[in-house]
Amino acid sequence: MTQLVTSVIEDPIVRTRNLNLYYSGAQALFNISMDFPRNQVTALIGPSGCGKSTLLRCLNRMNDLIIGVTVDGSILLEDIELDDPDLDVVELRRQVGMVFQKSNPFPNTIFENVVYGLRIAGMNNREELRVTCERSLQQAGLWDEVKDRLHESALGLSGGQQQRLCIARAIAINPQVVLMDEPCSALDPRSTARIEDLIAELREQYTIVIVTHNMQQAARVSDYTGFLYEGVLIEFGLTKKIFTKPNEKQTEDYITGRFG
Repeated sequence: MTQLVTSVIEDPIVRTRNLNLYYSGAQALFNISMDFPRNQVTALIGPSGCGKSTLLRCLNRMNDLIIGVTVDGSILLEDIELDDPDLDVVELRRQVGMVFQKSNPFPNTIFENVVYGLRIAGMNNREELRVTCERSLQQAGLWDEVKDRLHESALGLSGGQQQRLCIARAIAINPQVVLMDEPCSALDPRSTARIEDLIAELREQYTIVIVTHNMQQAARVSDYTGFLYEGVLIEFGLTKKIFTKPNEKQTEDYITGRFG
């Protein structure tokens, strides 16, 4: 199986070249060459099992945690080769944060959830932590709802609030890139709308890559879209073009619901 398209973007923040991934020898990604534009939202779409989340996890080496995974090819963050065996993976994950499908607040206070990454990095100045916590919660659109509850358990928040808390935790360490793996799939429509509005605001400061199974969501929130099928990047381009006049019939068939 060969790749059908190579995306080339001027001044990308992340680049993959001829990226292949194998789960215990079974190939899951095939020659993915893709540029992720800076301070834009890139959506990865495709049917279940097509490799969207696998590709996303390559960008901060979360696949390292899976036994039997091997990767070849190149992934660059700026000019840093992410598969360098001497790379500090903890530092990488400070630069490339992640928000998961299911909100995963720690069983601790709202404040300690937000500043967790800073404490791990050795920051213990109470005023700096306070300022960063407020800034991050403001950016995540949660400050007004929790400012009087910072020392209460994060587990007492609603599902949508917990997901926004996880976004605040991800951006508190000031990453360059934020990865989102179906961040709204477990949320009600109102909470989903708030997360989508938040993504639109965060793109001004961060590069965002989002995996979504929701075609309407991809069309609403992203600037660029990549369509994957069976581990192959079928098409990549401006979201408006992908959704209105794709180059590949396979892309059109998927977007119009003929399969997937």
